[in-house]
This record gives sequence, C-alpha cells and structure tokens, in this order.
Amino acid sequence: MSSLIKEYVNRVDFDSYDDFKTNFKFKIPENFNFAFDIVDKYAKEDPEKIALVWCNDANEEEIFTFKDMKNYSNKVANFFTSLGIKKGDAVMLTLKNRFEFWFSMMGLHKIGAIAIPATHMLKVKDMTYRIKSAEVKMILSVDEADLIKDYEKSEKQLNLRLKKVLVGDKTGNKEINGWLNFTKEIKESSEDFKRPTGSAGTNNEDPLLIYFSSGTTGQPKMVKHNYIYPLGHIITAKYWHNVVEDGLHHTSADTGWAKTSWGSLYGQWIAGSALFIYDYNRFDPINLLEKVKKYKVNTFCAPPTIYRFLIKEDLTNYDFSNWTYATTAGEPLNPEVYNKFYDISGLKIREAFGQSETVAIVANFIWIDPKPGAMGKPAPLYNIELLDMEDNIAEIGEEGEITVNVENGSPPGLFEEYYKDEEKTRESWYDNHYHSGDTAWKDEDDYLWFIGRTDDIIKSSGYRIGPFEVESALITHPSVLECAITGYPDLIRGQVVKSTIVLAKGYTPSEELKKEIQNHVKSVTAPYKYPRIVEFVDELPKTISGKIKRKEIRTEDEN
Repeated sequence: MSSLIKEYVNRVDFDSYDDFKTNFKFKIPENFNFAFDIVDKYAKEDPEKIALVWCNDANEEEIFTFKDMKNYSNKVANFFTSLGIKKGDAVMLTLKNRFEFWFSMMGLHKIGAIAIPATHMLKVKDMTYRIKSAEVKMILSVDEADLIKDYEKSEKQLNLRLKKVLVGDKTGNKEINGWLNFTKEIKESSEDFKRPTGSAGTNNEDPLLIYFSSGTTGQPKMVKHNYIYPLGHIITAKYWHNVVEDGLHHTSADTGWAKTSWGSLYGQWIAGSALFIYDYNRFDPINLLEKVKKYKVNTFCAPPTIYRFLIKEDLTNYDFSNWTYATTAGEPLNPEVYNKFYDISGLKIREAFGQSETVAIVANFIWIDPKPGAMGKPAPLYNIELLDMEDNIAEIGEEGEITVNVENGSPPGLFEEYYKDEEKTRESWYDNHYHSGDTAWKDEDDYLWFIGRTDDIIKSSGYRIGPFEVESALITHPSVLECAITGYPDLIRGQVVKSTIVLAKGYTPSEELKKEIQNHVKSVTAPYKYPRIVEFVDELPKTISGKIKRKEIRTEDEN
C-alpha cells in the first residue's frame, strides 16, 4: 500500500517552497492515536511492509514489519496494563537504541500512558528529579549495572516502590530482585488488545509524551506534547528529510533525545519509510558509514558533530550512491563542514532548526537551494517572527529572538506547556508568542541564520558576538576537530572570547599553534571576534544529543 500521509494533509506534492508555505494544511481527525491509526492500519492493509531494521556492533540484526509492530505493541500494552499502568500514568524509558523502545512507545500510546524517554547517562540526582517531577509510575531500563543501581538508589531516596522492567536480556531468564524481565513477560502476553473507548480512550488534547529539556539555566523543563504531535512531524520527514516511500531512513540519535521523535518514529512512518537503527556503544564514524552502506540507507540525518567527524576521515573510496538526501539539526552546521561533505559525497547537507518544544519549524526544505550555514526558511503554519529587545519585529540583517506567533492558532507539533510548571510556561508563552530563547537574523532572501542561545551571546567592549560565527571561522583551520566559543569574564572588556578546542589527528597543543589559530580567525572574520584565550582539551562537554554544553564551560571559568 502507499503511505498514509494523504489522509492527514490537504496535498502531498507542491511546486515550490512558496506553494508549500502558502497552501499546505493538516487534516486533523478526532481522537487521533498514532499507534492505532498509523501502525495498526499499516499492519492491517500491508502487514509485510517493513517498519524497522535494527542492528548492533555484535552483528545482531532484527527486521520488523508493521504486523510485528502491532503484535509486539499489543503485547506490551497488555503487559503494562497487567501491572496497573493506565491512561495518564507516566512511564520513563532509558533504552538507548534497543528495538524494544519502539514496541514500548506504541504500547504506551495505546494505553494512553505518558511516555518519558530519557538518556542512559542520567545519574541518581537526575533520576530523582525526573521521577518526582513527573510522578513516574514505572521504569523501563536497559540491562546496565550502573543504571539499575542508580534507579534503585533514587527509588530509596524518594521512598517509592516503582514498577521496574529490565530490557535487553534475549533469553528472558535473567532475574534481578525487584525487576521484571521484559522478554519473559512479553512472551507470555497476548497479541490481542482492543482500542480503549470512552473515558479510557485517548483524545487529541491528552498528554502523549514528555521530554525533559536541558535548558541553559536551572533544572530541566518538562516539555509536554499531545496526541497531535506526531502529525506535525509530517513536515519534518516528508519535506525536510525527504524520506523515500518504502525506503530506509536513518537518524543518528539516542532514544532519550527528542531527535528520535523527529527522525526515528513518527513522520517517517506516516510518510511510508522504514527506519534504520544502529545500536552502538561507542560512536565510530567508519562503522556507521559501513552499516549505512550495508543496509542501503536512502536518507540520512545526523547532528553536525557526526558530520565533523566524518569529514576528518578518508572517505575518498566510500560509495555514497545509495544516499539521496543528507540533513542535520541539533546545533548550527559550520559552512566548512557543509562544503567539505559536499566535495566528498556530492550531497548538500540540509539544515533545520527546532527544539524539544517543536518540530522542524525552520528548514532547508526540498525546494530550497541551501546556503551553507543558514537554517533555511519557516515551515508552513509556523508564523516565525524575530523580535528585538523591545519585542518589535527585527529588520533584515538585525538580530532577534526566534518566536512563533500563535495569534491565529497553535500549529500541530508545537508543545502545549511545560508540564506542572505555570511559571516557566508563562516565561515562554506570552503576547500570543512562543519565545524560543534562540537568536537569529534574516537575510534579504528570507533565509534565517542562527546566532546562538540568548545566554550564549558574548558581550565584549560593546560588541555582541555570536559563538557560531567564531566557531565557523575556527573550524576552517585544519588542526580544529571541534570547538566551543564562550565568553570569559574580563574586568576591562566585560567578556573576552575564549575558544575551547579539540585537535584533529596529528596535531599537538603548543603556544605556536595557539598563535596560528588566533591569526587564522583574524584573517577570516572580523578581528575583534578572535579568541583571546585558547584552551586545548581532549573532549568537549556535550548533551546526549551531541550539543556542546557551553554553559558548563562558562560555569567552570567563572568559579
């Protein structure tokens, strides 16, 4: 069968970006439930259609059809229901890239429970905060000793008795006191699960999932999305990723990151593409490329960090012929990376902008000729406005905060609120705008260019310096593999520019290299932006999604 996308949009094909921006509309059904209305419908009408291709570094492989997805998610729903999980209950998942994540998410959607994907890098204090804040009732975790122990410590600190499920034991025989074995329980669960009705059924406004967003200040915020959220990712998958119907799409993302919802779950399935999941313990760029080549992935998305690693490898003999599209998001893409990858592969990396709170709201959509370093243009139904310090619309070339004007309604994919936090919701939602906290500028062709988080912008001797533009200059030097630009306290200038650099293979730190890098930046961008402080490090602090944690660098420098 063809994809289900036609059921949820007014048109599928458009002649141009302007046609897309002006005329694209969603068709929103009543009581939409992705698990029943997409997964189970494919299972009924085309049961052998491939949904998920999974592999790992141990050369294990699993291929699941939509019929498999329906059956396994029904088993999960029955298993969870038997534990007392019901509509509105919060369930936290730290499953890395185990295929059981996809079964579990669909099972939770069918029950109406609230899914809370989380990174396996959480520590006790992180777990405790999340479990308490979201009133979590059950934990699903991969079988890793440290995670298991930390969850148990958190449970004791909170004086709770949570339902706990161990995922990843293929035999179904492993026993840990207090933990149920996912494999064993699923084997014993029924494949029949009827769609709940009445008060037990789901509504469009019900909470579907919560992401804990790692903001620049304070504790993470709970980003709540409703059951319409998956439809918003039609824009992400069809018109930015450009997925191939009955093809294979890969997005490099841990399931604890919202990028999984962007690239490895909702929009891709609605548009008819299967997902390729590579479950690795340690990232290796060559291993990733070999897996992508072996399984003939068509469309590929990864954060700029991965592309930066790829261009430093010798890829002259790598065959990119099966790739039709390459995209990136998560942080700005340096023009140097864009240009080098294009030289190697012949593919233009198409950047997009969004947050845990949104879908792809600005992107280099399929009709747009990308400008290296530009985020692209606004998505349809998203009235993007750049507002200056006085909340006036910024002129062309002027910086402003990226906001979404919702005066005429909130589009699918935009979050509703920060769960259980009216104060933080009010700080971001006011005057009929969602305020993203990110800053950009618009050029004369209506392309948007990222500057930085409001908190990341450096104020030095009266100048406002965005970290991205300096990082883009730095990375053109052959010695720089990765870098972060931050403001360093200075009594005279207020702040000076500091660069924290990870060196490429074959380079070693030295005072001579520092001077060379500083002079290089002066030669490729305005001299006042050059880093007066250069620090070489083995690695940069990052979130699980690969975003550089500039705040952590700033905090260390201020102490």
